[in-house]
Amino acid sequence: MINSLGDIHAALNKVLAMRGATPLNLVTVRGFIGKGSANLVTRAFKAQKLPYDADSCAAGLSDFLDIYSAGAAELTYVFEGAKDALIHLCEQDIKLGICTNKPLQPTKIVLEQFGLSDFFHHITCGDQLASRKPNPEMLHHAMAALGTDSCLFVGDSEVDRDTAAAASQPFALFTEGYRKTSVNALAPEYYFQDFARLPSIAEAAFRA
Repeated sequence: MINSLGDIHAALNKVLAMRGATPLNLVTVRGFIGKGSANLVTRAFKAQKLPYDADSCAAGLSDFLDIYSAGAAELTYVFEGAKDALIHLCEQDIKLGICTNKPLQPTKIVLEQFGLSDFFHHITCGDQLASRKPNPEMLHHAMAALGTDSCLFVGDSEVDRDTAAAASQPFALFTEGYRKTSVNALAPEYYFQDFARLPSIAEAAFRA
């Protein structure tokens, strides 16, 4: 739904610069995204040969969250057609929730910046529970908050696919996101390149 790579990349490189390290390119940072901010910072520190003991990574994570939260909507954008898809889903009386490894504060900032907050009945973020995707606890928590025991989980990465599988829920893959694996190998129940297709996919999933 939202491409936040630009702001994540910028914030992470500021954290590295604070420690005298050279910046990482966009492609490298893209490959580090998916398992939460702590994992992102640790992988960046390892890549740039910085200390990555628990204390060093905790300090780096704190700096990253401060910097990212302050500029979470500067380079981020909504994928074309995503907002229209949300409108159509709401018109189908489908309850919408978010289950993301991103921290809560920058997630809320981005949603508010782009006028998306009112579409979602619940948000579960990576700093709210003890576990993160692909552990199914996050998705189960979100479903419980929405008052359901089943859903269509929409995502764009291997982590999202694994989360849906672990929670025994059907998965709809947005093919233009963070994945490195082929669509065939991920074997999603549904996949789409254009958000205009998502409402019909949701209709088919809930009719199945």
